[in-house]
Amino acid sequence: MHVWSLQIMNKLLEHAERHTYEMNPKYDEPSRRHYDCCISEYGYFRRGGALETPILVASKNGIMEMVTKILELFPMAIYDTHRENWKNIVLMAVENRQSHIYDFLLNRKHLLDREIAFRAVDNHRNTALHLAGRLAGYHHRQHIPTSMLQMQWEVKWYQYVQNSMRFEIRKNRDERTPDEIFQGEHANLEDESKRWLNSTSNSCSFIAALIATVAFASSASVPGGVNQDTGVPLLLHHLAFSIFSMSSLLALSCSMISLLIFLAIFVSKDQNKDFTKNLPRNFLLGLTSLFISIAAMLTCFCSGNFLMLKHQLKYAAIPVYALTGLVMAYFVLKHFPLFIDLMKATFCKVPERIYKEYL
Repeated sequence: MHVWSLQIMNKLLEHAERHTYEMNPKYDEPSRRHYDCCISEYGYFRRGGALETPILVASKNGIMEMVTKILELFPMAIYDTHRENWKNIVLMAVENRQSHIYDFLLNRKHLLDREIAFRAVDNHRNTALHLAGRLAGYHHRQHIPTSMLQMQWEVKWYQYVQNSMRFEIRKNRDERTPDEIFQGEHANLEDESKRWLNSTSNSCSFIAALIATVAFASSASVPGGVNQDTGVPLLLHHLAFSIFSMSSLLALSCSMISLLIFLAIFVSKDQNKDFTKNLPRNFLLGLTSLFISIAAMLTCFCSGNFLMLKHQLKYAAIPVYALTGLVMAYFVLKHFPLFIDLMKATFCKVPERIYKEYL
C-alpha cells in the first residue's frame, strides 16, 4: 500500500500544472501575516475554496515523502499558508509534533527563503516556539507509555525548537511568551510525572533493598561448608561455586547502586530541565542495575542450590532452573519496550516520532 501510494502521488504530481504557483506582486495579504518579516514576491497556491494546500496537509500528518516531492517540484510551496489561521508548513509541523518534518526543513539544503518560513507567525502572532510550548493533543500523548516520557518528550521538543530559532522571540497577541505558555500548559503533566516517578522509584527501591538483603545473606553462607582448620571453602575449585560467588557479589553491588540511585531520584527537586538529562538518565541507570541484580540473584540461587543437591537430583533440577529463567525472560521482555523507549528518548537529539501505527 505504501508503494502504491507513492506511485499515485508521483503520477498526480506529474500532471500538476506549474502555473499553480506564479508571481503575483499585487497580492498584499502577506504583509499582515508575517509582520516584520521579509515578504516574498510570489503569490500563494490557487486552492479555490480549500483551507489547506496539499503540502500543509502532508506536513500536519507527517507524510515525509509528499513534503519532499512537492518542495522538489514546487519550491515556492514553502510560502503556502492556511487560509484561516495563517499557519505555514513549519508551524503545522511544530503544532502537530511532526519532529521528522521539522528536522527535515531545518536541515534541508537550498530551501527557498528558509528565514521567512521559520520566522512566520499565525493569526495570533504565535511563532513556532509558541506552538511548541503548547501541550500536545491527546491523540499524540496516548502513544507515549508513561507521563514521565510524555514530559520528557515535551521538554526536549521545546528545547529543540528553541535552539533552532535564530531570531528574537516576541510575545504573541495575548502578550504571552513561549516560556509562559509552556509553564502554564504543562503544570498538570509535570505534577503527574513527578507522582509517577516518585511512586516508581519507591517501588523499585523496595525491590532493590530486598535483593540487597538476600544477596548479603547469600554471600555470608558458603555452600558445602568450609575447612575447620584453614577456613577455605571445600568446593572452592568447583565451577558452580565460582559462579555462586561472582553472582552473589554482582547482585549485592548492583542492588545497592540501584537503591542509592532511586533514593537520589526520590529526594531530587524535579525541575523541568531534569526531565531531559538528569532524571531520565538516573532512572535508566537505576532500572539497568535493578535488572542486573535480579538476574544475578537468580543465578546465585541456582548455582548454590546445584552444589547442595545430590548427584541424582542435579539433572532433575535443571528443568526447574530453565523454567525459572523463562519466567524471568518473560518479565524482562514484557518491560523491555518501555526500557527501549526510555533509552531512545534520553539519548536521541531529535524527539522520536510517536505515531508508530502509521510508520
